[in-house]
Amino acid sequence: MDGEPKTAQLLAEWRGGGVDARNTLIARLHPELSVIAAARLRAERGTSLSTGDLINESVMRIAQADGLSIADRTHMLALASRVMRNILVDHARQKVAGKRKHQKVELTTQVDGGQRFDLIALDSALIRLKVLDPQLAELVEMRYFGGMTVEDVAEATGMSEPTVKRRWQVARSWLLDALQNPIDEE
Repeated sequence: MDGEPKTAQLLAEWRGGGVDARNTLIARLHPELSVIAAARLRAERGTSLSTGDLINESVMRIAQADGLSIADRTHMLALASRVMRNILVDHARQKVAGKRKHQKVELTTQVDGGQRFDLIALDSALIRLKVLDPQLAELVEMRYFGGMTVEDVAEATGMSEPTVKRRWQVARSWLLDALQNPIDEE
């Protein structure tokens, strides 16, 4: 590791247009990105997406986004996780639009016993939650889609771990209610 640039330095160089810095950063974060992507795809049956596809697509979307300011490793992983969520939702919508029934996907095995939710219903609930409380919506994204621990979320948000735990309980309760009582969009 001696002589290797630190993640913060690579992020700064990438923001400055350094393609080599971006490539080095992605290579460094690839094992963690693989874990996140695998958790997203684990229970998805019949998908044409692979872990590599999900990582590549998320990195491409992040690289093409204008005005991104990625603070650190945790922020980068949270952002990649959110982008992966969007990719999976887009993929599920394409399947529905193509009249092919999609399977429910296991969002993570580390949170709440690996519950399964319909991605489109979950996305709709998260949009509603974001209107009510953007921080709770972000917490759900970090936990469900990022597979982040309470400690990771506390570090990423600057909240204390007890506060993250309390907010997580509120978010889970709200989300469960929203999924059991969806808004009819007809």
